[in-house]
Amino acid sequence: MLKIRLMRVGKRNQPSYRIIITEARSKRDGKYVESLGNWNPKTNELKIDKKRYDYWLNHGAQPTLRVRKLHEEAT
Repeated sequence: MLKIRLMRVGKRNQPSYRIIITEARSKRDGKYVESLGNWNPKTNELKIDKKRYDYWLNHGAQPTLRVRKLHEEAT
């Protein structure tokens, strides 16, 4: 099962996250299939490829609760 979730990147005390497609049982920062965008929680700046997000939803990927909320705020 594929998941749409956040992957932490950035320095210590300066988190930034990538929105990725990954296997549900893989590690948080492990291998991923595709990167859909990024989110900076300090500035609350979100960049996401909405066409690819919708594509993966239609192909059975399940977003996590945080990603779902971020996407709803962006639209």
